[in-house]
Amino acid sequence: MHTSTALFTDHYELTMVDAALHAGTANRQSVFELFTRRLSGARRYGVVAGTGRLLEAIERFRFTDAELSFLQENKVVRPETIDWLANYRFSGDIWGYPEGETFFPGSPVLTVESTFAEGVLLETLALSMLNSDSAIATAASRMVNAAAGKPLAEMGSRRTGEHSAVAAARAAYIAGFNATSNLEAGRSYGVPTMGTAAHAFTLLHDTERDAFVAQVAALGIDTTLLVDTYDIEQGVRTAIEVAGTGLGAVRIDSGDLPVVVAKVRRLLDDLGATNTRITVTNDLDEHTVAALAASPVDSFGVGTSVVTGSGTPTMSMVYKLVARQDDDGAWVAVAKQSTGKASVGGRKSVRRAHNSRGVATAELIAVGDGPAGTAELAELHGRDVLVPLMIAGDVVPGYTGAEGIALAREQHRASIAELPHVAMSLTRGDPAIPTEYR
Repeated sequence: MHTSTALFTDHYELTMVDAALHAGTANRQSVFELFTRRLSGARRYGVVAGTGRLLEAIERFRFTDAELSFLQENKVVRPETIDWLANYRFSGDIWGYPEGETFFPGSPVLTVESTFAEGVLLETLALSMLNSDSAIATAASRMVNAAAGKPLAEMGSRRTGEHSAVAAARAAYIAGFNATSNLEAGRSYGVPTMGTAAHAFTLLHDTERDAFVAQVAALGIDTTLLVDTYDIEQGVRTAIEVAGTGLGAVRIDSGDLPVVVAKVRRLLDDLGATNTRITVTNDLDEHTVAALAASPVDSFGVGTSVVTGSGTPTMSMVYKLVARQDDDGAWVAVAKQSTGKASVGGRKSVRRAHNSRGVATAELIAVGDGPAGTAELAELHGRDVLVPLMIAGDVVPGYTGAEGIALAREQHRASIAELPHVAMSLTRGDPAIPTEYR
């Protein structure tokens, strides 16, 4: 498996560099921004995820002999550009919304300041990671809000690609999920893992009772027994007969869940298993989780919906050149003006405005001074949003690895807490706060 990320990109990124080197414009200092023009799926907010993965990937963005040979053999760029790529190291600055932060249309989620050639090469890598991870984190955040404090586990590995599954588990965890079924996510990112048995284990044995006996013998009475392989009521009775009233939990994976859960809770209580928990799975999404939140469900397992962004698999983010220096070193704002795809040029800073109660009221974007901030916004009640992620090609400590994930989870909790109540709505609608340019 290749460790370099340099070819996780589109062909035209390299041909642009090739042409710019030939034209003498490749080394112009430039500013690229990654943002979305609208929140896909009419979400009320988005959640930034994938930043830590991206920073690590940029550190591995190197053209080794293997990548250079491929480019040369396929005549993708001129020999002179091959020589330039051989020495490529990103040496610019990257600012952005910290991972776990909420964002809105126009939010400069990532700001890349470098030469044109260095920055343009990162476009596809940044978009592929942040679009997918942010869509998953946004869906997961909505599910966490809908669950009203009850724990959720991510169980969608079999519904997406093997590498995407690991990234999805990471993104869901950042947004507030409590665990994942994916062991590689546990190994790579320290996400807590969980899991007991599927229907296949019950079907392996001659009877449901035999299966429960075997599972309890191996895992103890605090395990979770899957009770809906045959008849749910009988499954619950057998589970308590085998494990006793101290059984940890039962799992339900089928049926009209609100009705079934209520019946199972009554049955467990009648059998004396008042502390046995109920966990439910079965193609849940934020809407079904919300419908079950007030029922006697103790935890949720979500698969397909979370790893596919619950119907919104991308945040429609784009990566655009918004400023460059001219030959005299002066900054020039540039922007695409295409109908329906216009962008706002210029270097930007961001401040989230708050009212007197600390509730967010607007995303204020100042054009001109760059991500380090502007005096105009500093006087307004609220907080600066952008943080430095990479300076002179070096990752700022704290934003990658397990430390970065812990920071992102806390960032998300704090960011969600400051949003107005309308942000928690699961209906389609306008962003929870407006984006205002200053």
